[in-house]
Amino acid sequence: MTPQSIFVLQFVLSLAFIATLANWLWAPRLATMSRNDALFWLTIPHAFRYIGMAFLVPGLLAGPLPADFAIPAAYGDLASGLLAFGTLVMLRNGNRGAFAMAWLLNIVGSVDLLNALRHVEVVESFGAVWFIPTFLVPLLLVTHAMMFTRLISPANGDGAH
Repeated sequence: MTPQSIFVLQFVLSLAFIATLANWLWAPRLATMSRNDALFWLTIPHAFRYIGMAFLVPGLLAGPLPADFAIPAAYGDLASGLLAFGTLVMLRNGNRGAFAMAWLLNIVGSVDLLNALRHVEVVESFGAVWFIPTFLVPLLLVTHAMMFTRLISPANGDGAH
């Protein structure tokens, strides 16, 4: 198998497994929570997106990544991580702006991931950061989908607008 086909296989299997776990375990539990509480738990993985800055660290890579991938992916992840941290703080403190911040995080974070996923040609240069797109990105995609579902649903009486 080529590195690209192994990458796609690992990505698809991670996405399928994480989506299945989300359906079996996370969705039923989150359904019992207010929208803000569910958004809080779904935002946590996104607060670690600063890990994507690894795309700019030469010693972690098998080869240099093209700047048109590495720079937007790294800084898009950093921005998403900072937005996630801000969203967590606002949700935890009951700030009414938390709902808007969650929307912003979800839009910026989703666009960042979708933009990065179109660069399959960089796969052979990932080196030690291979786990980011083959494990973390599927987790982030699933939690983004779950967050979008909650953002467009009624507030469940929690006062979020």
